Amino acid sequence: MKPATKLIHTGERIDTGATPSLTVPIYETSTFVFDSVADVIKYQEGKLNGYLYSRYENPTVVAVEQKVAAVDGAEAALLFSSGMAAISTTLLTLLKPGDEILCSAAIYGGTFHIIEDLMTKFGVERRFITLDDLANLDRVIGPKTKMVWFESPINPTLRCVDVRKVAAACKKAGVMSVIDNTFASALNQPVASMGIDLSMQSATKYLNGHSDVTGGALSGSKSVIAPLAKARRLLGGIMDPIPAFALGRGIKTMPLRVAQHNANALKVAQHFENHTALECVHYPGLTSHPDHAIAKGQMSGFGGVVTLDIKGGRDAAFRVFDQLKIIKRAASLGGVESICSLPILTSQYGLTDDELVQAGVSKGMVRISIGLEDASDLIADLEQALA
Repeated sequence: MKPATKLIHTGERIDTGATPSLTVPIYETSTFVFDSVADVIKYQEGKLNGYLYSRYENPTVVAVEQKVAAVDGAEAALLFSSGMAAISTTLLTLLKPGDEILCSAAIYGGTFHIIEDLMTKFGVERRFITLDDLANLDRVIGPKTKMVWFESPINPTLRCVDVRKVAAACKKAGVMSVIDNTFASALNQPVASMGIDLSMQSATKYLNGHSDVTGGALSGSKSVIAPLAKARRLLGGIMDPIPAFALGRGIKTMPLRVAQHNANALKVAQHFENHTALECVHYPGLTSHPDHAIAKGQMSGFGGVVTLDIKGGRDAAFRVFDQLKIIKRAASLGGVESICSLPILTSQYGLTDDELVQAGVSKGMVRISIGLEDASDLIADLEQALA
Protein backbone atom coordinates (compact mmCIF):
# COMPACT_ATOMS: atom_id res chain seq x y z
CA MET A 1 0.00 0.00 0.00
CA LYS A 2 1.04 3.58 -0.68
CA PRO A 3 1.48 5.85 2.38
CA ALA A 4 -1.87 7.65 2.05
CA THR A 5 -3.71 4.31 2.11
CA LYS A 6 -1.54 2.75 4.78
CA LEU A 7 -1.92 5.62 7.25
CA ILE A 8 -5.71 5.51 7.06
CA HIS A 9 -6.12 1.76 7.53
CA THR A 10 -3.17 0.56 9.65
CA GLY A 11 -4.08 -0.31 13.24
CA GLU A 12 -7.80 0.34 12.88
CA ARG A 13 -9.36 -3.08 13.58
CA ILE A 14 -8.75 -3.55 17.30
CA ASP A 15 -12.46 -3.63 18.25
CA THR A 16 -13.65 -7.20 17.66
CA GLY A 17 -17.22 -6.92 18.91
CA ALA A 18 -20.31 -8.05 16.99
CA THR A 19 -20.37 -4.71 15.12
CA PRO A 20 -16.77 -3.41 15.18
CA SER A 21 -16.09 0.30 15.36
CA LEU A 22 -14.84 1.86 12.12
CA THR A 23 -12.38 4.04 14.03
CA VAL A 24 -10.13 3.13 16.94
CA PRO A 25 -12.10 3.40 20.22
CA ILE A 26 -10.71 5.36 23.14
CA TYR A 27 -9.90 2.84 25.86
CA GLU A 28 -9.90 5.38 28.70
CA THR A 29 -9.23 2.88 31.46
CA SER A 30 -6.37 2.51 33.90
CA THR A 31 -6.59 -1.27 34.17
CA PHE A 32 -8.00 -4.34 32.41
CA VAL A 33 -10.05 -7.33 33.61
CA PHE A 34 -8.98 -10.98 33.51
CA ASP A 35 -11.27 -14.00 33.65
CA SER A 36 -8.99 -16.23 35.69
CA VAL A 37 -5.62 -16.84 37.31
CA ALA A 38 -4.71 -18.88 34.25
CA ASP A 39 -5.20 -15.85 32.00
CA VAL A 40 -3.03 -13.65 34.23
CA ILE A 41 -0.28 -16.25 34.10
CA LYS A 42 -0.60 -16.50 30.31
CA TYR A 43 -0.32 -12.71 30.05
CA GLN A 44 2.81 -12.58 32.21
CA GLU A 45 4.36 -15.36 30.12
CA GLY A 46 3.55 -13.50 26.90
CA LYS A 47 1.06 -16.15 25.78
CA LEU A 48 -2.10 -14.01 26.00
CA ASN A 49 -2.76 -11.18 23.60
CA GLY A 50 -4.25 -8.85 26.20
CA TYR A 51 -3.57 -5.89 28.45
CA LEU A 52 -2.84 -5.51 32.15
CA TYR A 53 -2.40 -1.81 32.96
CA SER A 54 -2.40 1.34 30.83
CA ARG A 55 1.05 2.41 32.03
CA TYR A 56 2.29 -0.75 30.29
CA GLU A 57 0.20 -0.72 27.12
CA ASN A 58 -3.24 0.46 26.08
CA PRO A 59 -5.18 -0.71 22.99
CA THR A 60 -5.74 2.82 21.67
CA VAL A 61 -2.08 3.69 22.10
CA VAL A 62 -0.90 0.42 20.53
CA ALA A 63 -3.12 0.98 17.49
CA VAL A 64 -1.68 4.46 16.92
CA GLU A 65 1.86 3.16 17.46
CA GLN A 66 1.22 0.88 14.49
CA LYS A 67 0.33 3.96 12.43
CA VAL A 68 3.52 5.74 13.51
CA ALA A 69 5.58 2.69 12.54
CA ALA A 70 3.81 2.76 9.16
CA VAL A 71 4.63 6.46 8.72
CA ASP A 72 8.29 5.78 9.49
CA GLY A 73 8.60 2.52 7.59
CA ALA A 74 9.84 0.91 10.80
CA GLU A 75 9.20 -2.45 12.47
CA ALA A 76 7.91 -0.91 15.70
CA ALA A 77 7.15 2.40 17.39
CA LEU A 78 6.44 3.76 20.87
CA LEU A 79 4.36 6.76 21.92
CA PHE A 80 5.25 9.03 24.84
CA SER A 81 3.57 11.84 26.75
CA SER A 82 5.99 14.35 25.18
CA GLY A 83 9.00 14.54 22.91
CA MET A 84 11.18 15.14 25.96
CA ALA A 85 9.84 11.94 27.54
CA ALA A 86 10.89 10.07 24.39
CA ILE A 87 14.35 11.71 24.47
CA SER A 88 14.97 11.10 28.19
CA THR A 89 13.80 7.48 27.98
CA THR A 90 16.16 6.87 25.07
CA LEU A 91 19.18 8.39 26.79
CA LEU A 92 18.54 6.79 30.19
CA THR A 93 17.95 3.36 28.62
CA LEU A 94 20.71 3.14 26.04
CA LEU A 95 23.56 4.94 27.84
CA LYS A 96 25.37 4.05 31.06
CA PRO A 97 28.08 5.73 33.17
CA GLY A 98 31.29 6.08 31.19
CA ASP A 99 29.56 6.00 27.80
CA GLU A 100 29.97 8.95 25.47
CA ILE A 101 27.32 10.57 23.31
CA LEU A 102 28.30 12.68 20.32
CA CYS A 103 25.65 15.32 19.72
CA SER A 104 25.39 18.01 17.11
CA ALA A 105 26.14 21.41 18.63
CA ALA A 106 23.27 22.76 16.54
CA ILE A 107 20.43 20.96 18.27
CA TYR A 108 17.05 21.59 19.86
CA GLY A 109 17.55 23.40 23.18
CA GLY A 110 15.70 20.78 25.21
CA THR A 111 17.96 18.04 23.87
CA PHE A 112 21.04 20.15 24.60
CA HIS A 113 20.03 20.76 28.20
CA ILE A 114 19.03 17.18 29.02
CA ILE A 115 22.42 15.97 27.77
CA GLU A 116 24.39 18.82 29.33
CA ASP A 117 22.53 19.22 32.64
CA LEU A 118 21.00 15.81 33.41
CA MET A 119 22.91 13.00 31.71
CA THR A 120 26.24 14.22 33.08
CA LYS A 121 24.85 13.62 36.58
CA PHE A 122 24.61 9.92 35.65
CA GLY A 123 28.23 9.78 34.48
CA VAL A 124 27.49 9.97 30.76
CA GLU A 125 30.16 11.87 28.86
CA ARG A 126 29.20 14.19 26.00
CA ARG A 127 30.85 15.97 23.12
CA PHE A 128 29.00 18.58 21.07
CA ILE A 129 30.32 18.43 17.55
CA THR A 130 30.14 20.60 14.45
CA LEU A 131 28.46 19.95 11.12
CA ASP A 132 31.90 19.29 9.67
CA ASP A 133 32.46 16.64 12.37
CA LEU A 134 29.13 15.01 11.50
CA ALA A 135 30.25 14.84 7.88
CA ASN A 136 33.49 13.13 8.98
CA LEU A 137 32.46 10.90 11.88
CA ASP A 138 35.31 8.46 11.29
CA ARG A 139 37.71 11.01 12.76
CA VAL A 140 35.60 11.95 15.82
CA ILE A 141 34.04 8.69 17.03
CA GLY A 142 36.10 7.51 19.98
CA PRO A 143 36.45 4.29 22.00
CA LYS A 144 33.80 5.43 24.51
CA THR A 145 31.29 6.63 21.91
CA LYS A 146 28.03 4.68 22.08
CA MET A 147 25.57 7.04 20.39
CA VAL A 148 25.45 9.82 17.81
CA TRP A 149 22.45 12.15 18.13
CA PHE A 150 21.64 14.71 15.45
CA GLU A 151 18.89 16.58 13.61
CA SER A 152 18.29 17.24 9.94
CA PRO A 153 17.04 19.81 9.11
CA ILE A 154 18.43 21.47 12.22
CA ASN A 155 16.37 23.77 14.44
CA PRO A 156 16.24 26.70 13.64
CA THR A 157 18.98 27.13 11.00
CA LEU A 158 17.58 24.35 8.77
CA ARG A 159 21.09 23.16 7.95
CA CYS A 160 21.00 19.57 6.65
CA VAL A 161 23.16 16.56 7.41
CA ASP A 162 23.82 13.64 5.06
CA VAL A 163 21.71 11.06 6.90
CA ARG A 164 22.98 8.04 4.94
CA LYS A 165 26.59 9.03 5.59
CA VAL A 166 26.03 9.37 9.34
CA ALA A 167 24.17 6.04 9.49
CA ALA A 168 26.94 4.25 7.57
CA ALA A 169 29.71 5.69 9.77
CA CYS A 170 27.84 4.66 12.93
CA LYS A 171 27.25 1.13 11.66
CA LYS A 172 30.93 0.80 10.75
CA ALA A 173 31.95 1.87 14.27
CA GLY A 174 29.27 -0.15 16.07
CA VAL A 175 27.66 3.03 17.39
CA MET A 176 23.91 3.72 17.60
CA SER A 177 22.60 6.46 15.31
CA VAL A 178 19.63 8.51 16.54
CA ILE A 179 17.98 11.28 14.55
CA ASP A 180 15.45 13.86 15.61
CA ASN A 181 13.32 13.76 12.47
CA THR A 182 10.67 16.21 13.70
CA PHE A 183 11.35 19.05 11.29
CA ALA A 184 11.42 16.95 8.14
CA SER A 185 8.70 14.47 9.07
CA ALA A 186 9.10 10.88 7.98
CA LEU A 187 6.97 11.48 4.88
CA ASN A 188 9.56 13.94 3.58
CA GLN A 189 12.58 12.07 4.93
CA PRO A 190 12.21 8.29 5.48
CA VAL A 191 15.26 7.79 7.68
CA ALA A 192 14.61 4.11 8.46
CA SER A 193 15.34 3.29 4.83
CA MET A 194 18.58 5.26 5.10
CA GLY A 195 20.03 3.02 7.82
CA ILE A 196 19.26 5.06 10.95
CA ASP A 197 18.87 2.91 14.08
CA LEU A 198 16.34 5.04 15.95
CA SER A 199 14.12 7.92 14.89
CA MET A 200 12.67 10.36 17.43
CA GLN A 201 9.88 12.79 16.62
CA SER A 202 7.83 15.27 18.56
CA ALA A 203 4.38 13.88 17.80
CA THR A 204 3.07 17.33 18.74
CA LYS A 205 4.22 18.60 15.35
CA TYR A 206 3.54 17.14 11.87
CA LEU A 207 2.40 13.72 13.09
CA ASN A 208 -0.60 15.27 14.82
CA GLY A 209 -0.74 18.49 12.84
CA HIS A 210 -3.50 20.30 14.72
CA SER A 211 -1.73 21.88 17.73
CA ASP A 212 -3.91 19.99 20.21
CA VAL A 213 -1.70 17.07 21.27
CA THR A 214 1.58 16.95 23.19
CA GLY A 215 3.51 13.77 22.52
CA GLY A 216 6.68 12.05 21.41
CA ALA A 217 7.45 9.02 19.29
CA LEU A 218 10.32 6.58 18.79
CA SER A 219 10.57 4.14 15.90
CA GLY A 220 13.08 1.53 14.84
CA SER A 221 13.66 -2.20 14.69
CA LYS A 222 11.96 -4.49 17.21
CA SER A 223 15.32 -5.24 18.84
CA VAL A 224 16.02 -1.53 19.41
CA ILE A 225 12.49 -0.72 20.57
CA ALA A 226 12.16 -3.65 23.05
CA PRO A 227 14.39 -2.26 25.84
CA LEU A 228 12.86 1.19 25.37
CA ALA A 229 9.38 -0.29 25.84
CA LYS A 230 10.50 -1.92 29.08
CA ALA A 231 12.01 1.34 30.32
CA ARG A 232 8.87 3.27 29.41
CA ARG A 233 6.89 1.01 31.78
CA LEU A 234 9.28 1.93 34.60
CA LEU A 235 9.57 5.65 33.85
CA GLY A 236 5.84 6.05 33.16
CA GLY A 237 6.07 8.27 30.10
CA ILE A 238 3.43 6.55 27.96
CA MET A 239 0.90 8.68 26.07
CA ASP A 240 -2.65 8.78 27.41
CA PRO A 241 -5.40 7.19 25.26
CA ILE A 242 -7.27 10.46 24.53
CA PRO A 243 -4.32 12.31 22.94
CA ALA A 244 -3.36 9.05 21.25
CA PHE A 245 -6.79 8.96 19.61
CA ALA A 246 -6.38 12.56 18.40
CA LEU A 247 -2.91 11.74 17.12
CA GLY A 248 -4.18 8.73 15.18
CA ARG A 249 -6.87 10.87 13.61
CA GLY A 250 -4.31 13.50 12.63
CA ILE A 251 -2.01 10.93 11.03
CA LYS A 252 -4.73 9.94 8.58
CA THR A 253 -4.49 13.35 6.85
CA MET A 254 -0.71 13.67 7.17
CA PRO A 255 0.16 13.11 3.47
CA LEU A 256 -2.23 15.88 2.40
CA ARG A 257 -1.09 18.25 5.13
CA VAL A 258 2.63 17.76 4.63
CA ALA A 259 2.34 18.26 0.88
CA GLN A 260 0.63 21.62 1.45
CA HIS A 261 3.12 22.65 4.15
CA ASN A 262 5.91 21.94 1.65
CA ALA A 263 4.26 23.93 -1.13
CA ASN A 264 3.38 26.95 1.01
CA ALA A 265 6.80 27.13 2.66
CA LEU A 266 8.58 27.03 -0.68
CA LYS A 267 6.42 29.90 -1.98
CA VAL A 268 7.14 32.01 1.10
CA ALA A 269 10.87 31.26 1.03
CA GLN A 270 11.18 32.07 -2.66
CA HIS A 271 9.25 35.33 -2.28
CA PHE A 272 11.52 36.65 0.50
CA GLU A 273 14.82 35.16 -0.67
CA ASN A 274 16.20 38.53 -1.83
CA HIS A 275 14.17 40.86 0.40
CA THR A 276 16.03 44.03 1.35
CA ALA A 277 15.00 43.80 5.02
CA LEU A 278 16.57 40.36 5.44
CA GLU A 279 20.11 39.14 5.90
CA CYS A 280 19.02 35.80 4.45
CA VAL A 281 16.26 33.22 4.25
CA HIS A 282 16.96 29.75 5.62
CA TYR A 283 15.05 27.03 3.76
CA PRO A 284 16.58 23.84 2.32
CA GLY A 285 14.31 24.00 -0.74
CA LEU A 286 16.14 27.12 -1.98
CA THR A 287 19.08 26.54 -4.32
CA SER A 288 20.90 29.24 -2.34
CA HIS A 289 20.75 27.13 0.83
CA PRO A 290 24.23 25.74 1.66
CA ASP A 291 22.87 22.19 2.04
CA HIS A 292 20.34 22.22 -0.80
CA ALA A 293 22.10 19.37 -2.61
CA ILE A 294 22.08 17.20 0.54
CA ALA A 295 18.41 17.95 1.19
CA LYS A 296 17.45 17.23 -2.41
CA GLY A 297 19.20 13.86 -2.21
CA GLN A 298 17.32 12.64 0.87
CA MET A 299 14.06 14.60 1.08
CA SER A 300 10.99 14.35 -1.14
CA GLY A 301 9.76 17.69 0.24
CA PHE A 302 11.57 20.38 2.21
CA GLY A 303 9.22 20.86 5.14
CA GLY A 304 7.09 23.70 6.42
CA VAL A 305 9.60 25.73 8.47
CA VAL A 306 11.18 28.89 7.10
CA THR A 307 13.63 30.96 9.17
CA LEU A 308 14.13 34.63 8.38
CA ASP A 309 17.26 36.45 9.58
CA ILE A 310 16.20 40.07 10.01
CA LYS A 311 18.60 42.93 9.33
CA GLY A 312 19.06 44.94 12.52
CA GLY A 313 19.40 41.93 14.80
CA ARG A 314 17.41 41.29 17.94
CA ASP A 315 15.51 44.59 18.15
CA ALA A 316 14.41 44.41 14.50
CA ALA A 317 13.33 40.78 14.95
CA PHE A 318 11.29 41.77 18.02
CA ARG A 319 9.53 44.52 16.04
CA VAL A 320 8.66 42.17 13.16
CA PHE A 321 7.40 39.57 15.63
CA ASP A 322 5.08 42.09 17.30
CA GLN A 323 3.63 43.33 13.98
CA LEU A 324 2.35 40.00 12.66
CA LYS A 325 -1.44 39.84 12.16
CA ILE A 326 -2.29 36.40 10.68
CA ILE A 327 0.78 34.44 11.77
CA LYS A 328 0.41 33.70 15.47
CA ARG A 329 3.13 34.23 18.05
CA ALA A 330 3.63 30.78 19.59
CA ALA A 331 6.38 28.25 20.24
CA SER A 332 5.77 25.11 18.19
CA LEU A 333 5.47 24.00 14.57
CA GLY A 334 3.69 21.59 12.26
CA GLY A 335 0.11 22.74 12.86
CA VAL A 336 -2.46 23.79 10.29
CA GLU A 337 -2.08 27.41 11.43
CA SER A 338 1.08 29.44 10.80
CA ILE A 339 2.99 30.38 13.93
CA CYS A 340 6.16 32.31 14.62
CA SER A 341 8.78 32.09 17.36
CA LEU A 342 12.05 33.78 18.24
CA PRO A 343 14.73 31.10 18.77
CA ILE A 344 16.68 33.14 21.33
CA LEU A 345 13.53 33.30 23.49
CA THR A 346 12.37 29.71 22.95
CA SER A 347 14.37 26.72 21.65
CA GLN A 348 17.76 28.37 22.24
CA TYR A 349 16.81 30.38 25.30
CA GLY A 350 19.53 30.45 27.94
CA LEU A 351 22.40 29.68 25.57
CA THR A 352 25.45 31.92 25.87
CA ASP A 353 26.60 34.07 22.95
CA ASP A 354 29.36 31.54 22.23
CA GLU A 355 26.88 28.66 22.28
CA LEU A 356 24.57 30.56 19.93
CA VAL A 357 27.47 31.11 17.51
CA GLN A 358 28.40 27.43 17.72
CA ALA A 359 24.78 26.52 16.95
CA GLY A 360 24.68 28.98 14.03
CA VAL A 361 21.83 30.94 15.61
CA SER A 362 21.67 34.73 15.27
CA LYS A 363 19.69 37.08 17.51
CA GLY A 364 17.81 38.35 14.47
CA MET A 365 16.27 35.00 13.58
CA VAL A 366 12.51 34.63 13.29
CA ARG A 367 11.36 31.02 12.82
CA ILE A 368 8.05 30.55 11.03
CA SER A 369 6.09 27.33 10.83
CA ILE A 370 4.16 27.77 7.60
CA GLY A 371 0.64 26.42 7.94
CA LEU A 372 -2.13 25.59 5.51
CA GLU A 373 -3.51 29.09 4.93
CA ASP A 374 -3.35 30.60 1.46
CA ALA A 375 0.32 31.39 0.83
CA SER A 376 -0.49 34.85 -0.56
CA ASP A 377 -2.06 35.85 2.77
CA LEU A 378 1.04 34.72 4.67
CA ILE A 379 3.30 36.62 2.28
CA ALA A 380 1.21 39.78 2.70
CA ASP A 381 1.35 39.48 6.50
CA LEU A 382 5.12 39.13 6.48
CA GLU A 383 5.48 42.03 4.05
CA GLN A 384 3.52 44.39 6.29
CA ALA A 385 5.45 43.25 9.38
CA LEU A 386 8.81 43.79 7.65
CA ALA A 387 7.66 47.20 6.46
